[in-house]
Formats: sequence, structure tokens, C-alpha cells
Amino acid sequence: MLSAVKHQTNAPYPILEFDPAREAFIEPSKVIKPRDVPEHCVLCFFSDVIEVIVAEHDAKVIVENRWEDGPHPLYEIKHAGKRLAFMHPGIGGPLAGSLLEEVIGFGCRKFIACGGCGALDPSIAVGNLIVVTAAVRDEGVSYHYLPPGRDVSANKQAISALETALRNNNAPYRLGKTWTTAAPYRETHARIATRRSEGCIAVEMEAAAMMAVAQHRQVILGQVLYGGDDLSGEAWDDREWQKHEEIRERLFWLAAEACLGL
Repeated sequence: MLSAVKHQTNAPYPILEFDPAREAFIEPSKVIKPRDVPEHCVLCFFSDVIEVIVAEHDAKVIVENRWEDGPHPLYEIKHAGKRLAFMHPGIGGPLAGSLLEEVIGFGCRKFIACGGCGALDPSIAVGNLIVVTAAVRDEGVSYHYLPPGRDVSANKQAISALETALRNNNAPYRLGKTWTTAAPYRETHARIATRRSEGCIAVEMEAAAMMAVAQHRQVILGQVLYGGDDLSGEAWDDREWQKHEEIRERLFWLAAEACLGL
């Protein structure tokens, strides 16, 4: 139990000084006013897809939300007869984790995130789908939400919902662990080899942070990724992964189906 963990004031490094206090100085539930928002929310890392959904599916802004880097509105559409929220959660663990906190504060409770990833396994082609089962915590955000540890596990209910949606749509996928890092330009050969040896098949920048926030706030969150650039060989291969518009938009709708299945 978190309540049994003491504040580690004598930890050798600040990142290990976990404080289990449930209430923060700026506590979201005390500063964020709940809104009339859907229970289900897709966190989509593809700004191009969000633009298409907004333009073609009569999406409405239900919360105007702005940070110093610009707007991060929360949208709503009707899908499969149900209300569905969606938003871009920002890039990197600190922003994604903080925006998730705010959306939870607004009232959303069930989340599926969809995004791209770097492939650490050479068998992962561009567009291959990965349902995240766990994430190595090589970032900073998760250490403020969970006691120090090697990795964080994904929510089992969310994994099941994703698998059901993917199977129902004949979308091949694999289950796997990802490596969440805050420093994509420090992914060295040695660190990649280490992550592969502990079972990571993908690398990205947000999963561990978002899963830690979700666990702390006791909401459901899962994530599905598609294979992007290749980091499995001697040299980096971009593979022009961001140009696959059809894969990206399909992944949004698969995430939506999984989310509404929660």
C-alpha cells in the first residue's frame, strides 16, 4: 500500500525521494472544476488525425484548455451511439501526465492512448500494432506517482479491451513491453541492447508516465502503438513512418472501439 511507504528524504538521488502523500500542493480535484464530459476518452498522439476527426465528424470542443505551448482542447463526438472524448495529450511524459491529470479532473475515467513508437525488434514493420503490457520507467514523472521501481504494468482490463477490439477488426497485433525515455537523443547502442535484453520491443516517451498517473488516480488506461522508426539495427532508419495516414486514422478508431468497450 502507498500509505505504508514513507517519504524517502534520505534517498541518494532526488528522483528516488518518493512521497506517498495522496494530496499535492496543487491538487487537481481542488483546482479543476468538473465538467459535463464523457466517461471515455481517446488520447491520440496524431495531430493530423485529430484535425481530420474534428473536420469530418462534427466534433465539438467541450473544454478549452491551453498551456504555454498552445491549445490542448478536449473534443467530443458521438461514436457507436455513445459519447466519446478525445484530445492530443502532448509530447513527452511531463506534458502527457499533466494533461491526463487535468482530463481526469474534468471527469473522464476510461482512457485508451494511441501513438507511434520506435521498433527495438527487427520483426516489427511499419504499421505493426503493439498492445502495451508494461513500460520501463526511464523517465521522471512516474517516480512522483509510484514508489521507485523498474517498470509499471498496464491495466489488465484495458489490455483485454484492446485485444477484443483488434481481434474483432482482424487487426494483427502483439503484446509487449515498451521503454519510456525522456531523452530520445540519448538512446545509445548500449542502452538499446539493455532494454532489449529485459524484454522491450518498442521505445516511446509517455507510456510509463501516463500509466503511473492512471494508477495513482485509480482510473483505467491502456495504450496501443504502431511500429514507426527502426532502432533495431546498426543505424537508425526513419522509415518515413509518419506518412502512413491510413494506419494512423485506423488506429484512432480501433482505440475508440476499445475505449468504449471498457
